[in-house]
Amino acid sequence: MRALRFHTYGGPAALRLDEVAEPVAGPGELLVRPELAGVTLPALRQLRGRGVLQAPAGLGGEYLGRVVAAGEGVTGFAPGDRVGGIAPAVHAELVAAPAALAVAVPGAPAPGDALAVLRSGLVALGALRVGGLRAGESVLVTAAGGGVGHLAVQLARALGAGRVVAAVGAGEKAGFVRGLGADEVFRYQDGRWGGPVDLVLDGVGGELLPRALDALAPFGRLVALGGAGGALDAGELLGGMRTVTGLSMAVLARHRPELLAGWRRELWELLGTGALRPVCVEFPVTAAAEAFGLLERRANLGKVALRIS
Repeated sequence: MRALRFHTYGGPAALRLDEVAEPVAGPGELLVRPELAGVTLPALRQLRGRGVLQAPAGLGGEYLGRVVAAGEGVTGFAPGDRVGGIAPAVHAELVAAPAALAVAVPGAPAPGDALAVLRSGLVALGALRVGGLRAGESVLVTAAGGGVGHLAVQLARALGAGRVVAAVGAGEKAGFVRGLGADEVFRYQDGRWGGPVDLVLDGVGGELLPRALDALAPFGRLVALGGAGGALDAGELLGGMRTVTGLSMAVLARHRPELLAGWRRELWELLGTGALRPVCVEFPVTAAAEAFGLLERRANLGKVALRIS
């Protein structure tokens, strides 16, 4: 079968389609035939040598597909079931995926919609819930044109935010995020990002994190959900009685799985009613370098995925 792998570190150009042996479903695993697999920033970091992967290796992330077989000890899934989840290597014609990280996909959503909701939607809704958004409050979303950000803008509006502000890296994304429900759009390099807000969802981090904190009103909350880290001055927190919370889906899965289950139900309902309209840009797996390059340049509008089947 064909599988996307890298043999050396070096970014999107290092990706290759290899012929490899078909996997089998081991204990606790599902054998899945993916329809789509995500193109993500964590996978890009793997390509650049951050992590413990030793080449040649595939890239982890989220997938959407059909169950082919279930391994020993797996219950609740049957061949033909449509599922989504996380696996260590997802860009292949067959994937051995941990059953504990797989969920059934209800109804018959379009592949791109389902893939976007499975992980990016869960992060976006989780950030809003962890941040304690209340009806009528104002929200700022950084990386608002990306896979998580474009859903966070819509979800903030659907959950009753009184004002939704978007921050993006490029001016050409402004029309896109306004069309999703943002009241105001600013570029990162703009001097100010409008008036203070009650809640910031920051998907960028790094040097942008202090600016995201500065955007908060007194008693405001910031949820950090990007992987770039960043440093904050504790005095800035004290001065305005602001709070900062980090969002980790892995920690929630281990300690608060009931929260994730409830958020998933909410997301599928919002998708079904049309209140949530994911945007997913799909590339064939043969164009993987182009897809990952688009994400690396932060030029994507919405989610990016590879068609596997």
